[in-house]
Amino acid sequence: MTRNRVGARHVALRLLALLAVLLGLTAAPAHAAVQQPSAPSFKVLAFYNGTWDDAHISFVREANEWFPRTAAANNFSYTATNNWELLSSITPQQYQVVLFLDDAPQTAGQRSGFERYMRGGGAWMGFHVSAFTTSAQSWPWYYNEFLGSGNFRSNTWGPTTATLRVEDRTHPSTTGLPATFTSSVSEWYSWNNNLRNNPNIKTLASVDPVSFPLGTDPNQSWYSGDYPIMWTNTNYKMIYANFGHNAMNYSTGQTLSSTFGSETQNRFIIDSLKWLGTGEGGGSAPTGPISETAWYTLVNGGNNLCVDARAAATANGTAIQQYTCNATTAQQFQFRATSGGFSRIGIRADSQQAIDVTNVSTADNAPLQLWTYSGGTNQQWQPVAEANGRYHFTARHSGKCLSAPDSATSGTQLVQRSCNGSAAQSFQLVEQP
Repeated sequence: MTRNRVGARHVALRLLALLAVLLGLTAAPAHAAVQQPSAPSFKVLAFYNGTWDDAHISFVREANEWFPRTAAANNFSYTATNNWELLSSITPQQYQVVLFLDDAPQTAGQRSGFERYMRGGGAWMGFHVSAFTTSAQSWPWYYNEFLGSGNFRSNTWGPTTATLRVEDRTHPSTTGLPATFTSSVSEWYSWNNNLRNNPNIKTLASVDPVSFPLGTDPNQSWYSGDYPIMWTNTNYKMIYANFGHNAMNYSTGQTLSSTFGSETQNRFIIDSLKWLGTGEGGGSAPTGPISETAWYTLVNGGNNLCVDARAAATANGTAIQQYTCNATTAQQFQFRATSGGFSRIGIRADSQQAIDVTNVSTADNAPLQLWTYSGGTNQQWQPVAEANGRYHFTARHSGKCLSAPDSATSGTQLVQRSCNGSAAQSFQLVEQP
């Protein structure tokens, strides 16, 4: 081999070596760019028994499949255990949320540990059997104070879906829900204590009367009455949901329904966990400009009552009042821009009628009514967004705010008052289908 050929070969080898180095340098950043999964935003520890009633065992099995998938999709961790003794020493720092799937603590150590956890800032969500008892006096803090339900009274049979009416659509767990929805199948419980009489209990959803009769056995069906299904105790960070019993063929052990078969109900579970774990909900309260084509209910921030046309009337002079939220057309309003940032607020039952300050008054406590829209400045309101996602509404002719009265009584007429930043003048807009 000649010297020239040897030299050429050395040059070629050096070029190949240099190329390999360059390729290695370019490959390194791609390897370094692989991102590690982010830490979960909160941790959930679920307790279960899983040893009695096939319907409850079925629910536990599917819960321990559904929750891990949901946790991965929503950036929280989920751990399930049947070791209830862990409650004896659990802290909110270890697990931000505790679930009871099909039972409740039984020993003194478990019970005192759970109460200490909740009083120390922990959060809890319970399903179905976690509230069942016929001896509330054995643990009065849990059954009478915390849950508020007391002893089990009756149940429906067989398991069926129910139409649930969402009573409070301002809670972080419910802002993403429609006014009514069809639940998944469950056996439904009622209680000895009247939850409505407990000032610390806020009912989130209850059985809508269209569900009656509820049940398939005439001797174990509900034909009328008031049945809260989902609620919270405002003294604690907690949610109870009275579902978690699948329909079963008990002779074969075959599961005939799924507790996670309702996407709307699943939305409630996910948003509940987000609120419990982080203090944030996942609802769909409007942000940014208010749609001119959507219909909204207006929920008062001070008393959770809705803006309503009295007796669902639409005639001129109909009082605009506060009333228990029911999502009827008497409580649905549309904002149509006029000029200068102001809008007419029309009612769905008759969109030609608008919220009007009586007699074009500029005085405090002037009552509000429906009146045919004519372009009057007393019929135009400026929606002003607040930091909390709510709005207050300023009348064009007076500069005063649409306001709830001093009374929290359902049926009391709304008024205009000097704007003062109070919750009585703050309203959440909840979009209706």
